Amino acid sequence: MKKNMGTLDRSIRTILALLVAVLYFTGQISGTAAIILGIIAVVFLLTSIVSFCPLYTFLKIDTTGKKRE
Repeated sequence: MKKNMGTLDRSIRTILALLVAVLYFTGQISGTAAIILGIIAVVFLLTSIVSFCPLYTFLKIDTTGKKRE
């Protein structure tokens, strides 16, 4: 897997995942919304950790700041 996510992209995804976690643990979201947002937050966090987004590969997006060859 070639990295296709830049630092800003990874930071935004991590912040959004943490925001969902805070909203869930403070009781602001619950039920179906909590499940859906929780799944999205886990995906965001995992893709941030590995710096790779499979959807970006499909869409030919690269936020690393490097030019594609």
